[in-house]
This record gives sequence, C-alpha cells and structure tokens, in this order.
Amino acid sequence: MLQELLSKNHIEPARVIKFDREKLHHFDLSKNNQELDRIDLNDEQQFTEYIQAVLDKNDCTTGIGGYGEERSLYYRSDLFSDEEPRTIHLGVDIWIKAGTPIYSPLEATVHSYANHRVHGDYGPMIILEHEIDDEIFYTLYGHLSTMSLHGLYEGKLIKKGEQFASLGAYHENFHWPPHLHFQVMFDMEGFKGDYPGVCKASEKKRFLENCPDPALLLGK
Repeated sequence: MLQELLSKNHIEPARVIKFDREKLHHFDLSKNNQELDRIDLNDEQQFTEYIQAVLDKNDCTTGIGGYGEERSLYYRSDLFSDEEPRTIHLGVDIWIKAGTPIYSPLEATVHSYANHRVHGDYGPMIILEHEIDDEIFYTLYGHLSTMSLHGLYEGKLIKKGEQFASLGAYHENFHWPPHLHFQVMFDMEGFKGDYPGVCKASEKKRFLENCPDPALLLGK
C-alpha cells in the first residue's frame, strides 16, 4: 500500500539521514551471524567496538539493516524477556555517529514522543503522523538525543525534508551504539509515545503486515 501511495501521488521521500552511499555497509545482526557468538552482547563496550570495527574494516561510515531480521542480541535486556522472547526486528537500523541530523521524509505532524529511560529501550523517541490521499500512517524514530524532544508538542507541523531531531549518544540512547531505529506503522494500535520495535516470532506475520519495510521512505 505504501509504495502505491507514493507512486500514485508522484512523491519522492526526502532523505531521513544524509550519508555517503559509497561508504555504506549492510549489517547482519541476525542469530545466524556466527561473528556475534564471539562477542558478549551484554558487554556494551564490546558491542559498540564490534559495530565500529566492522565499519572500519569495510571502510564505511554508515551501517544499515535489520528489517524483519531474527536476532538473539535482545537477550541482553530484560525488556524483551517473556515466555517467548521478542526477537523479530520491525524496523531498519542506521548505524552512524551521534549527533547526526534526522529529517522528515514527508510532511508530517508530531503524533507523540517520549523518553524511554530503560536499558535496551528507545531512549528519546518521536513518532510522526503522515497523510496521503486520506490514508494515515506513522514513522517512528528511536535512540535520539534528549535535545530532540525540546520544544515538541503533539500536532506540531514538520515539513518534508526538515530536520526535527538528531541521533543520541551512548549515554542518552540507553546503552546502544549510536544508531537510528526507523520504523513505519499503518496502525498505532492504541499506542502513544511508543510502539514495539521487536516482536515474538509467533507474531511475525501480523506485525510485519502492520510495519512495512521502511526502506521505501529512506529517500535517495
């Protein structure tokens, strides 16, 4: 549906993050990546050093990936624990330096925002609401700087291509190497200032139907 809306209305999204595509590495953080078996993912410094080492090794400044990926790294946080743990990643991660500006891909209003100050959670996050041809959908931006929340209010207009946030540093994004979690939702399902970024494998089909591949909105 999202592709149809964009194509029908001849809309080309703006760049959410501006980076050199010639220096872009596609990360594999799935449970099948045996490199991760050699890292203590509960050791936050090791995890951060791993991300940077992979970028350096490939002469890249930005990493990307993760949509629909089944990961084991969430065991590092009690946030994702349950009888059946949440392991399916519902957004795209863009690994890049802290402070990087974040832009709205489309005209939007602020739906909601919050600072989830829990280990392994989003930290500061913002959800934008978009409307095309009377169809409403939402984009989520997690692991932002605390300054990104200053001056916000629900309903605030954000223009297409406008910077509205920046990426958070390690101490404020709640213990993740600096990166943007970018996600699209058709239905907020009653959530406000939050929406799951990871789901259980048994719920994968339902969640991925509601959360399409956000690559369509990253811009060229």
